[in-house]
Amino acid sequence: MSLIEARGLWKSYPMQAEEVHALRGVDLDVESGEYAAIMGPSGSGKSTLMNLLGCLDTPSKGSYRLNGREVSSMEDDELAHVRNQEIGFVFQTFHLLPRASALRNVELPLVYRGVRAEERRERARQALESVDLGDRIEHRPNELSGGQRQRVAIARALVNQPSMVLADEPTGNLDSATGEEILSIFDELNRRGNTLLVVTHEEDVAAHAKRIIRLRDGRVERDTRR
Repeated sequence: MSLIEARGLWKSYPMQAEEVHALRGVDLDVESGEYAAIMGPSGSGKSTLMNLLGCLDTPSKGSYRLNGREVSSMEDDELAHVRNQEIGFVFQTFHLLPRASALRNVELPLVYRGVRAEERRERARQALESVDLGDRIEHRPNELSGGQRQRVAIARALVNQPSMVLADEPTGNLDSATGEEILSIFDELNRRGNTLLVVTHEEDVAAHAKRIIRLRDGRVERDTRR
């Protein structure tokens, strides 16, 4: 059984008198432990696909099974539960709480999951150590560099031990050297067995992945493994 099984995914939006089709019948399987990049020009549907795979939205039609569960028809509260249990997110803009320490930011998914305080702190500490930030746990975001902030975001994505990590342009706000440091962390996470899906328009970012899924006009144009 694949971790991700998508069949005939469509996403349409009403636009004045017509419908705009952001996705047009996407079929996709992703196995546990894969490292894949999703690429395509602006308007190709890559962000829409990520929103569906991340359970941030539901398809207009089609089937999406995540870890054996049909999630395409779930209600919002069910989707929120799946996101917390199964998916870690890394965004271009970090999405950290500015007044909270690195440790507190990483703890947040565990708070929503109802994990007791002592266990939360220990798991958050371990997640920060796994991205080489064990000496920055009490620092707030404004006391950290851009690369360190993104590493906090990666630790937060990992703390629930999700089935997969979804990253949306994870190096977009970083200089090239810092971006390479983040991609090296992704390489190491995949070596440890983590499933990674990275949405990017940058070829050098996609080059770290072992599979590249290229979209055009809402369809999979090419799907290559290396």
